[in-house]
Amino acid sequence: MTIVDVPKRCSSSDDATAPLLPKSRDDEGSFDEFNGASFSGAVFNLSTTIIGAGIMALPATMKILGLVLGIAMIVFMAFLTDASIEFLLRFSKAGKKRSYGGLMGDSFGKCGRVLLQVAVLVNNIGVLIVYMIIIGDVLAGKTSDGIHHAGVLEGWFGDRWWNSRTSVLVITTILVFAPLACFKRIDSLRFTSALSVALAVVFLVITAGIAVMKLISGGVMMPRLLPDVTDLASFWNLFTVVPVLVTAYICHYNVHSIQNELEDSSRIRPVVRSALTLCSSVYIMTSLFGFLLFGDDTLDDVLANFDTDLGIPFGSVLNDAVRVSYAAHLMLVFPIVFYPLRLNIDGLVFPSAPSLSSSNVRFGCITASLITVIFLGANFIPSIWDAFQFTGATAAVCLGFIFPAAVTLKDRHNRATRRDKILALFMVVIAVLSNSIAIYSDAYALIKKNGSSPRE
Repeated sequence: MTIVDVPKRCSSSDDATAPLLPKSRDDEGSFDEFNGASFSGAVFNLSTTIIGAGIMALPATMKILGLVLGIAMIVFMAFLTDASIEFLLRFSKAGKKRSYGGLMGDSFGKCGRVLLQVAVLVNNIGVLIVYMIIIGDVLAGKTSDGIHHAGVLEGWFGDRWWNSRTSVLVITTILVFAPLACFKRIDSLRFTSALSVALAVVFLVITAGIAVMKLISGGVMMPRLLPDVTDLASFWNLFTVVPVLVTAYICHYNVHSIQNELEDSSRIRPVVRSALTLCSSVYIMTSLFGFLLFGDDTLDDVLANFDTDLGIPFGSVLNDAVRVSYAAHLMLVFPIVFYPLRLNIDGLVFPSAPSLSSSNVRFGCITASLITVIFLGANFIPSIWDAFQFTGATAAVCLGFIFPAAVTLKDRHNRATRRDKILALFMVVIAVLSNSIAIYSDAYALIKKNGSSPRE
């Protein structure tokens, strides 16, 4: 495994908003010497952090909420995410902290920092295992309920030893994940991030094209605009979309790293808003066209809907194009999500050690260990969509809303206005309430599916 390293950068600046990378162990950043990240590179890196597996579940949220409420919720979550990130940046500047962990430590001491690191550990490992499982399903296929769904490679080349699930994941890990995970600076991933966003757009364009073709041929029904609420159970079911929407916008753990590397770190707010605008547009269009195509037959993972006959010319070719573009997109998202995971694991296990970038041995060992854990999880966990939703209802909601709101309510440096504290309190209440109901609703549905009723 080759570790990419460059000389250290030195500076006497202590300004928390300076473009220089941090000097303390608390900063969770690298010390690479370069001229500073560009605005576009920062937007692509943050956008890639945001757009992941969550995009595939968004059309299913339209099935539950209807188009009007579903699109409104996507926009609402974007604004709420922007507000929570603004809290992080403002209070980080006030406390002269350049990392999310440093901010939590400043507000709540060692306990706060450890909670943040554990949340990143749970969220990011779960997300990366999901990415790897999806890549295996797309390229190598899967067997569900006794039915085998052929992968793209199996459809192209037939059943071969090298396109089995394990072989595909081994090859992908060695040739893609491991090399990209060895960069010590997040800005080094700006080109792969740009390609990743482009692949997400390709997926969107193909989906839109298919929807338009079926619309012209009369093969598309009018989608439901509002939720279908017939009883109390269907009402509680509306809340199950919250973890998916929360997970779709989680990028908070990478904001400080991206800010630290910006040539002009004061431009982080425009970077965040540009990334959120771009991703929200992609989310809305994907949800719209995905639900328009499949209606009430939309699956939890809309990618699975592209395993069927689309009823249009070149349908099989378009199916493969959709699946391959999305699998390639996830491959390039992997290192962006892996980057903060490695930094926080290092801070959790080696809290007193020097910066991770200063030790190639520690850097290499942590990188190899984490990739191995994720690889094993993807091979031995049959399906973790329920666990993924649980992660969104716990660790992800803490990272995205509860922790930033808690920092604001603590207001250690007296920078919060009354409006800020009201908004922060709203974030905590809505996050706890909606996700508690979502977990209950999922548990209720699972118990009901198994043929028994929950105790009242």
